[in-house]
Amino acid sequence: MNMKMIFAGYGGQGALLAGQLLSYAAMNEDKHVTWFPSYGPEMRGGAASCSVIISDKVIGSPIIQAADAVIALNQPSFDKFVKMVKPGGFIIYNSSMTDASLKEDRDDIRYFGLPLSDMAHELGNLRVANMIALGALNEVEKCAEVDSIINALRLRLGEARAELVELNKVAIEAGKNAVKK
Repeated sequence: MNMKMIFAGYGGQGALLAGQLLSYAAMNEDKHVTWFPSYGPEMRGGAASCSVIISDKVIGSPIIQAADAVIALNQPSFDKFVKMVKPGGFIIYNSSMTDASLKEDRDDIRYFGLPLSDMAHELGNLRVANMIALGALNEVEKCAEVDSIINALRLRLGEARAELVELNKVAIEAGKNAVKK
């Protein structure tokens, strides 16, 4: 396995957290991992993205020139990163916030337009759109075991926010089921 991914959205949408959780989960499964965050100058609402590489072999650089997968949680992220998906790769984008008619004219990648914000709203918390996207990505590519992701989430949230684990677990499952359809 050598999977190169980009998670992107506005600051506060949880793109970095989703990438970090997948990185922790893969690392706990004894895979080689890099997680490389990038922030805009704003505190919230600015651009935020991270590159994640998961491999069975040593990783030479955290820089991604061509991604196997992209999660785009908003329109600017879609516009910026769809160009970086390599032929045969895929993009999961938030169709609640992205105009699907603006898709790149590429037939060499797969598009998964999921209404992530709407799905998160149905679950009662807009902040889990990132976990829905993570569940979808992991279902398409099987980067880590779901249990490993949930364990990473437990560790990241800690005891103070342990009550959020179940909601996030439901969101990951919703994303998994959404791409199966």
